[in-house]
Amino acid sequence: MRAIRAQRPGGTEVLRLEDLDDPHPGPGEVLVAVEAAGVNFIDVYHREGIYPGQFPRVLGVEGAGRVLETGPDVDLHAVGDRVAWAGGSTGSYATRTLVAAEQLVPVPEAVGTDVAAAVMLQGLTAHALATGVFPVEPGQDVLVHAGAGGVGLLLTQIAAARGARVLTTVSSEAKARLSRAAGASEVIRYDELGDLTSELPERVRSLTGGAGVHTVFDGVGRATFDASLAALRRRGGLALFGAASGQVPPVDPQRLNRAGSVFLTRPSVWDYVTPREALLERTSALFELVARGALEVRVCARFPLAEAAEAHLALEGRATTGKVLLVP
Repeated sequence: MRAIRAQRPGGTEVLRLEDLDDPHPGPGEVLVAVEAAGVNFIDVYHREGIYPGQFPRVLGVEGAGRVLETGPDVDLHAVGDRVAWAGGSTGSYATRTLVAAEQLVPVPEAVGTDVAAAVMLQGLTAHALATGVFPVEPGQDVLVHAGAGGVGLLLTQIAAARGARVLTTVSSEAKARLSRAAGASEVIRYDELGDLTSELPERVRSLTGGAGVHTVFDGVGRATFDASLAALRRRGGLALFGAASGQVPPVDPQRLNRAGSVFLTRPSVWDYVTPREALLERTSALFELVARGALEVRVCARFPLAEAAEAHLALEGRATTGKVLLVP
């Protein structure tokens, strides 16, 4: 099999395409032929060593494909099944990967393989944020950072469908058009602001009658955190779910008091798809939305497996609007 391995923590120069021995499933495992692998910021964090792990390591936590072989005690899946996963694999940047049987979900025929690979991690994240972390309710004002990104586009659609007025932030007019098409009522351009920390909350409050938003969904991190906190209304909630601009320094809890008794959480999607019943419930809901055209999954770029470094550079350079896939 071929796979992309990070030789050590670092930049994209540590990624190598290698020929490795074909794996064989053990108890509780399934061998899958990878047909599409998602590229996510968590892969960047793994590559950089921000999240712990042994090196060299095959990157990639998300993908879709067909079952090639099952372990001796696996009865959840059969050879030939179309499946998708987010987590539980030995690395999705590969032609073949072992996945824990409990982490695999069936892909309905109405959902294409690329879409299944693209919607798993970002879709589950968006669904968990809008329905589990801070459930969006009709009439609420919510702010979604990076509204034209993979999670941002999906989260905007889900929040708008639940009756919220969605405000988003983007970095260009082209991204603003995408965000509006996804259901954003108001789009704020980063590049039209001076001091983000002071001017963004001012814009948000001017759009919400001075009150601020009920919820901020922030996957950007360091660059937006202070503005996010200041944009909340009294007893609002900030869900910090990513760090595309860098990790947020430690926070004094008294800041939450001064901001209006607001709530701060740093959720992990894995806690919202455990146990397996929760995973199946959320993926079934996502696939049903996709199948009936209620959720558009935008795949903006497909890279050959050998070009994983270029895919990472595109993601980190904010050159993407939607999902990036690797195609083995």
